[in-house]
Amino acid sequence: MKLTCHSEVGALRSTYIKRAEDAFVDDATVSLEWKALNFLGKPDLDKSLIQYKGFENLLKTIGNEIHYFSNDSSVSMDSIYCRDASIATNAGVILCTMGKPARVNEPVACKKVFERSGVKILGSIIGPGTLEGGDVAWLDENTLAVGHTYRTNEEGIRQLQVLLSPLNVNVIPVPLPHYKGSSDVFHLMSILSPVDHDLAVVYSPLMPIVFRNDLKKRGYSFVEVPQSEFDSMGCNVLAIAPRICVMVEGNPLTKKALEDAGCTVYEYQGSEISVKGGGGPTCLTRPILRLV
Repeated sequence: MKLTCHSEVGALRSTYIKRAEDAFVDDATVSLEWKALNFLGKPDLDKSLIQYKGFENLLKTIGNEIHYFSNDSSVSMDSIYCRDASIATNAGVILCTMGKPARVNEPVACKKVFERSGVKILGSIIGPGTLEGGDVAWLDENTLAVGHTYRTNEEGIRQLQVLLSPLNVNVIPVPLPHYKGSSDVFHLMSILSPVDHDLAVVYSPLMPIVFRNDLKKRGYSFVEVPQSEFDSMGCNVLAIAPRICVMVEGNPLTKKALEDAGCTVYEYQGSEISVKGGGGPTCLTRPILRLV
């Protein structure tokens, strides 16, 4: 067993999160920002705080050490989805450049917290390159899949390849479809959530055939998310350990399919903190270290 940053499925040992109270701040902030940020509806602040506490408690069930991104007036409500601003590697954190203009200040805000905590910074994605952490998923210790989306462009992927080349990491670009357009939240991890070294939750209708076949060649089997549970974030599943998962409440078919595949599934109420903002449990976390 060893500690690594290069995993989506090992037992969580160190994770950064941003509490709802520090991202949403107050009702005035929520009222001002939610429409411009393309939330599906205005989050209820009181419910958000309760839901987030339930989610945070789940993350503590396996001895995971929690660290917190602090309130920062330079960023928006979207900063609750703290995965997107950085990528963790064994040589340090890579700071992203956000593809969503309203989120451009988040990597700098995260950098301040990382530096105060003594977390090493490996490098940054520099404009015109863009890259968001929701487009990035480790398939194994030396393989990183990266979605080519409206949020992550070709130049951002090129810079990531340069930064990871000395670590012998193979970066696999995954071109994703237009789907609902540039204003929608559509990342690679909208259609892919590894939950074990050989098991992934997927939404196949939006998955490139070449990539899907590559996953099968790598030994992955799939938990297929039905169309009826895609918009309710059935495909956004966080592994807190191999086949131990956290998902948004309200996706019973996907939950049963996970359990049939031998997974233990924990649910949290996410109507306010996840569904309305388009960010599930993977989006709400920036894992650093996992035990594999």
